[in-house]
Amino acid sequence: MPNENKSNSITDGFHLVVDALKLNGIDTIFGVAGIPITDLARLAQAEGIRYIGFRHEQSAGNAAAIAGYLTKKPGICLTVSAPGFLNGMVALANATTNGFPMIQISGSSDREIVDLQQGDYEELDQMNAAKPYTKAAFRVSKPEDIGVGVARAIHAAVSGRPGGVYLDLTADVLAATLDKDAANQSLVRVVDPSPRQIPDPESIKRAIDLLASAQRPLIILGKGAAYAQADDAIRSFIEKTGIPYLPMSMAKGLLPDNHKQSAAAARSLVLSQADVVMLVGARLNWLLAQGKGPHWSPTAQFVQVDISPTEIDSNRAIAAPVVADIGSAMSGFLAALKPGQIQPKAAWIDAIAERKQHNTERMAARLDASPSPMNFYSSLRAIRDVLANRPDIYVVNEGANTLDFGRDIIDMHQPRKRLDCGTWGVMGIGMGYAIGAAVVSGKPVVAVEGDSAFGFSGMEIETICRYHLPIVVVVFNNGGIYRGDDVNRSGGADPSPTVLMKDARYDKLIEAFDGTGHNVTDPRSLTKALTVALASGKPALINCVIDPTAGTESGHLQNLNPQSQVSSGKNN
Repeated sequence: MPNENKSNSITDGFHLVVDALKLNGIDTIFGVAGIPITDLARLAQAEGIRYIGFRHEQSAGNAAAIAGYLTKKPGICLTVSAPGFLNGMVALANATTNGFPMIQISGSSDREIVDLQQGDYEELDQMNAAKPYTKAAFRVSKPEDIGVGVARAIHAAVSGRPGGVYLDLTADVLAATLDKDAANQSLVRVVDPSPRQIPDPESIKRAIDLLASAQRPLIILGKGAAYAQADDAIRSFIEKTGIPYLPMSMAKGLLPDNHKQSAAAARSLVLSQADVVMLVGARLNWLLAQGKGPHWSPTAQFVQVDISPTEIDSNRAIAAPVVADIGSAMSGFLAALKPGQIQPKAAWIDAIAERKQHNTERMAARLDASPSPMNFYSSLRAIRDVLANRPDIYVVNEGANTLDFGRDIIDMHQPRKRLDCGTWGVMGIGMGYAIGAAVVSGKPVVAVEGDSAFGFSGMEIETICRYHLPIVVVVFNNGGIYRGDDVNRSGGADPSPTVLMKDARYDKLIEAFDGTGHNVTDPRSLTKALTVALASGKPALINCVIDPTAGTESGHLQNLNPQSQVSSGKNN
């Protein structure tokens, strides 16, 4: 009896971590179990937190990152020490780069041995290794500090520009015991971790005056605008002003892609000729050519709405910065906007409409063709048509050509339903993003994958099947990185560096885990397979065989992939 009373009066670090997460509304953890966090995963599940176990920490981290993007709460990734920590760091760094709130919690080895580099199991100074790639990194060295550590991690992940945060929990801290009453008092419920940042009224007036003076205004929506979940205010401002808008990839659907003010089909025209450009949650990074060069008018003036003051003037001078959270900024714009104050010139609207019609007709001709074997246009047309009446479905898209064509062909009609490679253009996000979206939304997901991109995280189809998630993976199989028809320049038997296995049957992989596989070689079969798979609500993989010669080297990024101008030694 005395031992029982004692056990009722104490707790330990494992329980404190779970209690701290639950206190702050964390209901899901993505991770890979192992030393020293196996019991933490078990206990979290026992205490009502959903635990999704992955085959690789990078995919678990990607799931956590996209969960953070979709929910505006930090997604949690749980990893083991050293190698597992490093695997998760790729996703954590990507989350930071993209502005997704995420916390990676990793167990770590004994500090005394690590600090003296005496050779502990999986020895690594994880906190300091994480710092360059995260928004913040913390280590908890005493169990009574777990509550504060979790609270600080949450604040850092979601405040200002969101990002990735690392929280280091030593094995000693997890196993340490302490008085239960004292432990409960050490917990922290975070209050208002992401407070509104109200714009200066003068900055709102300055921006509106500049837009009102424009002959050829343009609004660019970035994924920061989608993350803000200020959808009604953004749409209202765009429609009240009549300004054409260009959505960046993950901002597609903030307004339907078929909206009359969308300038997506006239991208080159509007970027090169706009005289005033309003950036809403979009950065002038490489995706927008840093706002420089032949893509842009050298005399264009910029309005930039961003939560981070250090983003202003990062590449081009910003004439009208509005530093605020996007929801508050757009509310400020709507409150200050006078009827008819901003009216784009008819000649600008007509020029955009003419270019859109020309490009749309050219795209339609490509989409209507039926080559054999299929190419990217004909296969993506089939997917587009199936998804046209299912705006609830999340679309994950990665690859080179698969991403480039998919972005332009598959229309989005609701916000935050397109999830792709983002700012870094990193491959391997596909299965993690698909799982994260399915778990936090309960909605079906279609992951449109290049065969090379799928290979980075393909084993997670076992995770999809194990948790019975409504995910359909479509692998665009042209047998290579970019394309499958390259040759070995040496004349040897090994395949070219960009060639994958010919006639691979990716559909057979999912069948090993009791999922449904489909092998398709024409648009009609693809339409049928995708329709059947979505109707089933069960895990499925479609091996979509396309022409090995379809696609271009590096997709749309050929200018970023330098080519050798010198012949190889063998041919000299």
